Amino acid sequence: MADSSFDIVSKVDHQEVANAVNQAAKEISQRYDFKNVGASVELVGETIKMSANSEERCRAVLDVLQTKLVKRGVSLKHLDYSSDGEPRLSDKEYRLEAALTSGISSENAKKISKIIREEGPKGVKPLIQGDELRVTSKSRDDLQEIQRLLKSKDLDVALQYTNYR
Repeated sequence: MADSSFDIVSKVDHQEVANAVNQAAKEISQRYDFKNVGASVELVGETIKMSANSEERCRAVLDVLQTKLVKRGVSLKHLDYSSDGEPRLSDKEYRLEAALTSGISSENAKKISKIIREEGPKGVKPLIQGDELRVTSKSRDDLQEIQRLLKSKDLDVALQYTNYR
């Protein structure tokens, strides 16, 4: 019997992010509490840029964006905030940037691999392949157990499971 396997990846759905940013921008343009405060949110390449004329309004823009991202099924773990998530004063407005991250860093890959080896069923082999992991086992039940194990852990990265064979 051939070994079964699946890949552990961390990818951002760029279309969903773009839709969430557009929804947030539309809500910000229509809400009364954002009138005349210069609040805006936009997606520029791999970065989401938020701005407003006060620190509180900039945080409110962030809150609207996070709500839209969660509703669209995009994990907030994909956002890497500049300046520790605090809005910075630039000219006469406060700005906050969040870079989109995808892929599993080598540090996180080693951590996930260690969890699988120590806490997972015997006979399951994790293999780090660049920014993803391949997990192989003779038993599909063991692979499902690994998925449940990783979902129960609080990791720094959002995980998806692909190529289940």
